[in-house]
Amino acid sequence: MQTIQEITNDILRSEGGYVNDPDDPGGATNHGVTIHTMRRLGLDLTGDGQVTAADVKQLSRAQAGDIFIDHYYRAPRINALPEPLQASVFDMYVNAGSNAVKILQGLLSDMGHDIKRDGKIGPQTVRVCFAAFEEAEDYLVDAYGIARRNYYYAIGDRRPASRKYARRRDGGKGGWITRAERFISPDYHLTASQHRERTASWG
Repeated sequence: MQTIQEITNDILRSEGGYVNDPDDPGGATNHGVTIHTMRRLGLDLTGDGQVTAADVKQLSRAQAGDIFIDHYYRAPRINALPEPLQASVFDMYVNAGSNAVKILQGLLSDMGHDIKRDGKIGPQTVRVCFAAFEEAEDYLVDAYGIARRNYYYAIGDRRPASRKYARRRDGGKGGWITRAERFISPDYHLTASQHRERTASWG
């Protein structure tokens, strides 16, 4: 099993460096940390009294890793979930915030468990998650990864500007989909033709 630092390093490799894509609601981002997160944490790295894109550009990889562990792993209590599930939920939390937990809660609900979909990992979510893991140990991690993948496709269905993150220009799997499938067993990866069929309606 990977350590939290190893998982964090994998996430940092996925996120890359500074970008400020107008199609990304996250705005200016560096190493996966958005300007919104830096403002929430008050990270004025330039010392000018405000948090702008200039501060985002100055964020180091090490600082981003610390933010991930403190605010995207420990603070939302991902460390309280069954260990085999933590890496995927952590990776998704960096990418999608509390939606990562809502996806998990929705999956648990679909499995027949009574659970509130509030995006928070409280005692109920922890208890239900461990119960579900005992019931379907060989299934839950893959099921969560598949639910992540479906979430990304659904964004593409609703928001044309985001489709480039799920589908490359040549029609192949985009970064969102390959990222989700890193946490899914190969048997459940979509084939290239299945991916093209799923995104055919996007034009």
